[in-house]
Amino acid sequence: MGATMAAINSVYSNTDANVFFYIVTLRDVVKLARQYIEKTKLKDIKYKILEFNPMVLRGKVKPDSSRPDLLHPLNFVRFYLPLLDISHKRVIYLDDDVIVQGNIKDLFNIKLKPGHAAAFATDCDLPPTHEMVRSIGMQTTYMGFLDFRKKEVKDLGIHPRDCSFNPGVFVADINEWKKQKITKQLEKWMEENFRQNIYSSAMAGGVATPPMLIVFHDKYTTLDSLWHVRHLGWSPDARYSDSFLKDARLLHWNGPFKPWNYPAVHLDLWERWFIPDPSGRFSLRGQNLLTLMILFT
Repeated sequence: MGATMAAINSVYSNTDANVFFYIVTLRDVVKLARQYIEKTKLKDIKYKILEFNPMVLRGKVKPDSSRPDLLHPLNFVRFYLPLLDISHKRVIYLDDDVIVQGNIKDLFNIKLKPGHAAAFATDCDLPPTHEMVRSIGMQTTYMGFLDFRKKEVKDLGIHPRDCSFNPGVFVADINEWKKQKITKQLEKWMEENFRQNIYSSAMAGGVATPPMLIVFHDKYTTLDSLWHVRHLGWSPDARYSDSFLKDARLLHWNGPFKPWNYPAVHLDLWERWFIPDPSGRFSLRGQNLLTLMILFT
């Protein structure tokens, strides 16, 4: 929960825009999340807490012991944007392990290409960090996420070396999402994997990334790479240069080494936005309890 509050604090502190936060969680955390906000410096934000029903995932996600954290129900909230109580036409989705250093309004105002329901940052579009990413073994192509030995994957016609993207940060057009029935498409591939094991959490992106990669292949607008600087959580030894981090608009600790655990890198950039739980009931260690979406009023 503290991770999401740090993300909110970074967004709120770096813009003068009229931001509205949708905070998505499970039923048993709703009350505590509201208290966390109302008893801290975040009490003035405009927000709504939404409850996600994990029952929609029944028959779509298999237990997997290799990365159980990647199977948390909130990892799949991004699939179900139209089912949430959202009245806005556009939304920014953020994982809870991010910090925003730029003005979030600039990201919100990106122009999506006609027919595109979302905008992502491509994994191959980080020239200043390409060598670092290669050195820590982070996958940047579809080969690292899908099992190309399976007929269902081969029949997609996707080249294994096509550049992947990270769905932990994206801008979505809700109307286009509904029009193209994106949620139904994503569920189709979840169910296919449930039957055929065409990907698994043992692969690079877990089970929430591959359906997004399939459904949005060659059908998304590309974000400026500085609006999604990733891989900070992939290795405790690989660091970015200070000058590059200064220019970055958004930092993402995707990977197992989160900034609230040890070891991790660039902790100072995350800790400056962290707000301790005023009740003392939540420590940062453990699974994510909230996920976040940002809109403007």
